[in-house]
Amino acid sequence: MQFRPSVLLAAVLATSMFAQAALADQLDDIKKKGEIVIGVLGTDEPNSFVDPKTREIVGYEVDIGNAIAKKLGVKPVFKQLAVAARIPELQQGRVDILAASLTHNKEREAQIDFSLTTFVTGQKVLVKTSSGITDLPQLGGKKVLTVKGGTQEPNIRKAVPNVDVVTFETTQQAFLALQQGKGVGYVNDEASLINDHAKLGAAKKDYAILPQNISVEPLALGLKKGEKGLKTLVDGVLRDLESSGDANKLFVKWYGPETKLQFEKRSFKIDSDQI
Repeated sequence: MQFRPSVLLAAVLATSMFAQAALADQLDDIKKKGEIVIGVLGTDEPNSFVDPKTREIVGYEVDIGNAIAKKLGVKPVFKQLAVAARIPELQQGRVDILAASLTHNKEREAQIDFSLTTFVTGQKVLVKTSSGITDLPQLGGKKVLTVKGGTQEPNIRKAVPNVDVVTFETTQQAFLALQQGKGVGYVNDEASLINDHAKLGAAKKDYAILPQNISVEPLALGLKKGEKGLKTLVDGVLRDLESSGDANKLFVKWYGPETKLQFEKRSFKIDSDQI
């Protein structure tokens, strides 16, 4: 069969356009649309939460997201997600990155990529003092509350094999359930527990955080698999925050001595992958 020149030209152009589309990556798409959609929890103070005065989402991870958007020269759009919905929303392209108190672990590496570690915390258990529980093994056979879809449930089951775990859609629902007597303990990251404990006011004396860590959690930003351009840019922003001293300023702003959490100093740097 003999092809006319016009048909051949059309075929070449179509092939060229297909090749260009195949080479286009998420970083290009973000720049073209002029915004980056960042998935956050919006319920995990001080990482991301709704400011009661402004009704805007603010926090440590929000500030990191803003720094990434600034580097890209695009508008940051923050989308609240449930803990269990974080990875599916990223995989399905409904958010561009996750800044959502996301633990970087080997299991999740099969699903998504991660940035450099942005925070390191430990998971602990907040208990009612009236329960008489002062040590992790005493939680055996008892009802413990936590959020659905996070690492909290498998970690507490590993630490206390015969514990009875009840999960909720958000950490705040689990925390409220503890106050309502629906369990003897509530599992979350230490920083979040300290923050929640402080919110109890006069009732604070009726609760205590058990001293033992059930795990050490390196948190990172979540990225779609194989998006090397975006990962390079994000990691570059994080390294710049660290080298400029701005990373430590963010830590002090949200976690430091003048906050409810009153952390004296950072125990980590944003310069590596710490899993």
